[in-house]
Amino acid sequence: MIYLDNAATTKMLEECADLYKKYACNSFFNPSAGYGEAGEIKKELEGVRQTILKKLDTLEGDIVFTGGATESNNLAIMGSRRNGKTEYIFSVGGHPSVYNVAKELERLGFVVYFVNLQKNGQIDYAMLEGLLNNNTRLISVEHVSNETGAINDLERIVSLRDKYASKALLHIDGVQSFCKINLSLNKTKIDFYSLSAHKFHGPKGVGALYVRNIKGLKSIVFGGGQEEGYRSGTENVGGIMAMGYAVNNIDIEKNLSYVRSLKEKMISILSSDSHVHINQFEGSPYILSVWFEDVNGETLMRAAAKNGVIVGTGSACSSKKAGNRVLENLGFGKEQIKSHLRISFSAELSIEDIEKAGKILLETYNDIRARVL
Repeated sequence: MIYLDNAATTKMLEECADLYKKYACNSFFNPSAGYGEAGEIKKELEGVRQTILKKLDTLEGDIVFTGGATESNNLAIMGSRRNGKTEYIFSVGGHPSVYNVAKELERLGFVVYFVNLQKNGQIDYAMLEGLLNNNTRLISVEHVSNETGAINDLERIVSLRDKYASKALLHIDGVQSFCKINLSLNKTKIDFYSLSAHKFHGPKGVGALYVRNIKGLKSIVFGGGQEEGYRSGTENVGGIMAMGYAVNNIDIEKNLSYVRSLKEKMISILSSDSHVHINQFEGSPYILSVWFEDVNGETLMRAAAKNGVIVGTGSACSSKKAGNRVLENLGFGKEQIKSHLRISFSAELSIEDIEKAGKILLETYNDIRARVL
C-alpha cells in the first residue's frame, strides 16, 4: 500500500509510539500533582514548549497544549473575541475548524467578513486591505491551504494589518505548514499559530497553540486550571512528549527539497495523460491538486485504494459533504470539483513509490473512463 493522503494524517514515527508508551505506562504521573515525580513530568512538558518555540524561531510568547488543531483554532478565535463594535475577518479557504467557528460568530451576532481567494489559491490581499479598519478585532488565515497547498504570504498580511488595523490580532492556521514550511516568528509578528501533531508524524489527539501575548486570551475550557488556566484538563503527557520528539527530529529544509522532487515526479507522470489536469497553485510541495476528466473523484479514490494507492478527495473533516467551498471560490465548475483528487506527500515515500503510484492511478483512471464513456 502506497499512502498519499498525508494532508489528512501521517504515520506516527515508531520512536513517538515508544515515547507515548513510556509516559503512559511508566512515567505516567499527573503533572499537576504535588509530589516530585509529577514535578519532573511538568519540567519535561516545559521542555517541549521550548522545542516548539525554537522551531517557530522565537523566544517570546507561550505554548498552550490542546487536543489538536480544531481546539487550537477554537481557542484562538473564541478566546480572543470581545463584545462591542468588533469585526472579524476570515479566509473563505479556511479549514472547517476555522470556517465553522466564523459562522458561529456570525450566528452570535458578531460582524464577520470572508476574504475570497485569487486564482493562484492565495487570499485576495486587495479585498483584505479594503476590509481592515480600527474595529477589526481578529484576522484568521491559513498558512497553507489544506485543499490546494497554496501558501499565503504572511509577511504581506502582517504588513497590511500593521498599516490599516494595528490593534487587530492575527491568527494563522499552521496545520499544513508547521514542520513542513519554515516560518520565523521573530521576523513575522503574528499573535496565534495553531498546529496538530498528527500532521507531522506525531500522535493524533494532541496539538498546540502559540500565543504571542497570553494576557489577550480568554479560556474557553473551564476546570482545574491546567495550562496556566487557558486550557483546563489533565495534559496528554504521552502525546505531548511524542509530539516534542517529532518536532525536534524533523529537518524542514531537507524534507522540503526531497518532497518537492516527489511532487515533480508525480506531476510528470500524470501530465502524460492529456485528460488529467494539474491545478498549478503557488504552493507547498506536500500537496497536489488534480482533476480527472469524466471520472468521479470518489470513484477513482476507492478504486485506487483497492489497487494499493491511497489518495484523498480533499479535507478529511468535510469529505462527507457535497461540493467543495474552496474550489468553488476558485472558480472550478461542478464537474471539475466532482473529478478532483488531492494527493499529499511525505518524506517517508520513495521515488519508486511515486512512480508505482502514478502508474496505478493512470491505469485505474483509464480503466474507469473507458467504462463510463
